[in-house]
Amino acid sequence: MERYIQKIKSGALVKTLFMLIFLTGMISPLFSQTPSVIRNIRLPLWAELDAYPGLEFSEEDGERKDWSQFAFPVSQMHKIAPFIINGMVYGWNFVYVPYDKARGVEEYLEITEIVPADVIRGGIKYSSPWIENNNLNAWIEYVRTDSQVQSYNLWASIQNPVIAGLGYGSVEKGFEGIEEAARESLKAAIRNHYRKTIKNKPKEINGSVLIRKFPTLGIDSGRYVINLDFFLECGRIVEYSVY
Repeated sequence: MERYIQKIKSGALVKTLFMLIFLTGMISPLFSQTPSVIRNIRLPLWAELDAYPGLEFSEEDGERKDWSQFAFPVSQMHKIAPFIINGMVYGWNFVYVPYDKARGVEEYLEITEIVPADVIRGGIKYSSPWIENNNLNAWIEYVRTDSQVQSYNLWASIQNPVIAGLGYGSVEKGFEGIEEAARESLKAAIRNHYRKTIKNKPKEINGSVLIRKFPTLGIDSGRYVINLDFFLECGRIVEYSVY
């Protein structure tokens, strides 16, 4: 299975129903970040097989380990895993523009990778696949390097505030829906934090974030819902009075 997954890493993105769940309940105590968790990232991933039109599956196929028919769900895993793990290992830069009705300004958020996801893509392993309840399941694993562990500890040790938010994305968009939900989660986290710390609405806020702990993601009323929390490093706040 691992060899097969590697062969289809470049599989095309399909806009189908896909569900990814990170089980925070497997950590004790809940949400704690022990040294071993910081070093070793291990997250469960699963995709609904019914979500892929034309995919014929029977339990006998799973028993025979006939994985060749699962190119679509596996290709989705290869897009979701680097996106999330890169946010946990290196983080994202952001530019946030708050909504301002009086000035006719719409809320806007731009996210860019601090380090390209290709840097960590080769270190991600997909292991222990199994079929259960018509789902293709696998574990995604990533071991941080010494410098990446030091980077995490630096984020955690320099009094960066912790922010959190809930975001939603369209299930019909597949991976793009999960990315949309993550963006909305970050937008909500930034908005909630700065509403408490800034008196006058600024023109623009930029900074960086690192996903602090294992995310949780599910489906609610036909939408992905994701809960993320971050370490926040604020870069610059631009006031309207500057211009």
